[in-house]
Amino acid sequence: MADAATQPAWEAVIGLETHVQLGTDSKIFTAASTTFGDDPNTHIDPVVCGLPGTLPVLNQKVLEYAVKAAMALNLNIAEHSKFDRKQYFYPDLPKNYQISQYDQPIAEEGWIEVEVAEKGKDTYLKTIGIERLHMEEDAGKLVHAGSDRLAGSTHSLVDYNRAGVALAEIVSKPDLRTGREAAEYASEIRRIMRYLGVSDGNIRRGPCVATSTSPCDGGRMRPSARRWRSRT
Repeated sequence: MADAATQPAWEAVIGLETHVQLGTDSKIFTAASTTFGDDPNTHIDPVVCGLPGTLPVLNQKVLEYAVKAAMALNLNIAEHSKFDRKQYFYPDLPKNYQISQYDQPIAEEGWIEVEVAEKGKDTYLKTIGIERLHMEEDAGKLVHAGSDRLAGSTHSLVDYNRAGVALAEIVSKPDLRTGREAAEYASEIRRIMRYLGVSDGNIRRGPCVATSTSPCDGGRMRPSARRWRSRT
């Protein structure tokens, strides 16, 4: 077994995708209500269900909120932006595709500054780059009967009330190095969204969810020579 001193130093390299539910009264491409907690499948319509002949129409307030959020995150607003279909097959998405943004998002290349208090270390400020913010629709919700998990359930029910709810996805650059930095970044995003009034940030209802995207290995290399690679 190789000596521990000869082993490369592993460094956490973390990027976060943060999904923020925009606080509009209606969904992103239809007038269906976004009211939370009502009976299942009471806030759906032909557009949400993807019925033949229906066409989506962008909610103006969603665009306004997305631009407002992007400006607060020091992002550059695009002069031209478009939507794309992200196709996947799963019961919570009746159309079998999600309307999202891929190569022409509404905003790119921003940053925020966070204050980090690591245990046993001095508090420090860190600038976190933000790659993009784009608009997209949420999916529905699966409810598993007979168990609180898919494993052990007897059958599953689908509630499409959340399908089509407007989301802003905020993608950070892989600038985070510790769990504390990631937590402070996510908390700062939530604080900014709540201050702007574009989202209430109520995590229990799903308006703000962060997902880690890039744990990698940096090794002991100079910044100019780093080659990020997945640890296996």
